Amino acid sequence: MKRLLFGICIAVLLFTFVFPIFYVYVTSFKGPDDIFAADKILFSPTLFNYKFIMETRPSLDQLWNSAILAVCSTFVVMLIALPAAYSFARFNTGKGHLLFVTISTRMFPGVVAALPFFLVYRDIGLLDTHLGIILLYIYFNMSFATFLLYGFFKEIPVQLEYAAMVDGYDRIAIFRKIIFPLIKPGAAITAVFCLIWAWNEFFFAFLFTRRVAVPVSVGLSNFWGALQVQWGPMAALMGLAILPTLAAAWFMQRYIVRGLTFGAVKG
Repeated sequence: MKRLLFGICIAVLLFTFVFPIFYVYVTSFKGPDDIFAADKILFSPTLFNYKFIMETRPSLDQLWNSAILAVCSTFVVMLIALPAAYSFARFNTGKGHLLFVTISTRMFPGVVAALPFFLVYRDIGLLDTHLGIILLYIYFNMSFATFLLYGFFKEIPVQLEYAAMVDGYDRIAIFRKIIFPLIKPGAAITAVFCLIWAWNEFFFAFLFTRRVAVPVSVGLSNFWGALQVQWGPMAALMGLAILPTLAAAWFMQRYIVRGLTFGAVKG
């Protein structure tokens, strides 16, 4: 009986998470008449919606913009957050005060920072630029990544570093050859979270972009007009937008599982 209930729960969860994605891809291959025919299950697949987002209303540049913003911001965040978190975990840099200040940047709603950032960006010419959005994503992801990596670093016994020092290793060599290989699952899951957040972020991208640096999250909203909603092209672009995050999660799932269970078992 327990196994049956467990199987039912798993089936419900799978349906809940998989069906919306399945429905998006099915809708992307439907023509306008088939989309609005609620009682029509069988339909003739068409590439009309994909041709629409490539030719009639070109939207692939928005996917490229999202890739630039997400990858560049995540790379810089990880480059800074790794040594920063290690410093907080091992040397208690700032005696906890600096770590609190770093985390406090995520303690207020993003809308609170929107107006001052907008005014500054307007004055220095960073509106609707890739650099401006990348800096925003770095600002908001840095505290999250540092705090998450801080917890992973704290799980690594400091005795390993003491033993390496006895063998003649310096701090850089210890971090590169001993600490980083152990922290790799945690770094992977942190990078994936930052990448997905930057890829899906809408609010700041909507406010700070116009034409040049528009990401796909904002581009999807453009299919929602005052008189009609272009469900087919929206579903086609959404289907393409989902693929990179699915691919990143798929290729890094081994590290993600290890990162989620990092430090769960201690002997």
